[in-house]
Amino acid sequence: MELPVETPFVKGHGTENDFVLLPDANGALEVSPGQVAALCDRRVGLGADGVIRVVRTDATDDPAAVAARGEAIWFMDYRNADGSLSEMCGNGVRVLALYLATHADVDAREPLPIATRDGIKTVTFGEVGITVDMGTPSLLGETRVSVGEQSWTATHVDLGNPHAVALVEVGLDTLPTPLPAPVYDEATYPHGVNVELVSRVGAPEDHHVAMRVHERGSGETRSCGTGACAVLAAVATADEAPRGTTYVVDVPGGRLHLEWTEAGTVLMTGPAVLVAEGWVTLAEEAVAEPVEEPVAVPS
Repeated sequence: MELPVETPFVKGHGTENDFVLLPDANGALEVSPGQVAALCDRRVGLGADGVIRVVRTDATDDPAAVAARGEAIWFMDYRNADGSLSEMCGNGVRVLALYLATHADVDAREPLPIATRDGIKTVTFGEVGITVDMGTPSLLGETRVSVGEQSWTATHVDLGNPHAVALVEVGLDTLPTPLPAPVYDEATYPHGVNVELVSRVGAPEDHHVAMRVHERGSGETRSCGTGACAVLAAVATADEAPRGTTYVVDVPGGRLHLEWTEAGTVLMTGPAVLVAEGWVTLAEEAVAEPVEEPVAVPS
């Protein structure tokens, strides 16, 4: 089916990790990678770190949506800024939940299951933010990442998408802005990786850290929800913190609160804001410059 000349959109962000939402309840849109990249271009498009197509699970044949039918009504079809598909986005799912509560008659008093390519994420609305059960992290050993001439040991964490979390001794504000593409191990991350650079705020017992992140397909962003969860898993393990301990994770765009529960899943709480809505013409070709990807090096 050909795309309409114009399509509705909603723009939102979670800790300044921003997204263009394309309402598509009935599954009528077929958005190309080039059109996603054009929408995300910050000079000639709407500007965003990614695009979320908002579609019902019974209106798309994406295998993840099909598998979730009967458990979740809505599917998060998430695309990185370069147009590539991604499993999900922790900040994005909060923005999507807020959109559904304000635009799709979803009852914010009840838990909201949302289907993603990383399974169903259950969202709850609270007085101080939106909480998402992000699932169970897997810690898969050590790897290395480098930025410029600096190199660090990192923890390989899987949260449905891949992460390399490095606890660094240097001040995060001393690193280049934006972060250049990190160098990583291609054997460990054949499909690319999100790299989180982390420093402590106070003593380890304060359970407070700050992070910067370079996301595959998007470059450095102001925040990354799955990245913050990966940071929690890596740092809490290093600290030998008991389950149920809450960590504060500061990102350039704000603050997230995270808990690794006794059940093994990570709860992430943070804000979501809708800032604009209207109609946009979908360009036929991408006009954005390519995102600088992390550099893969042989192991």
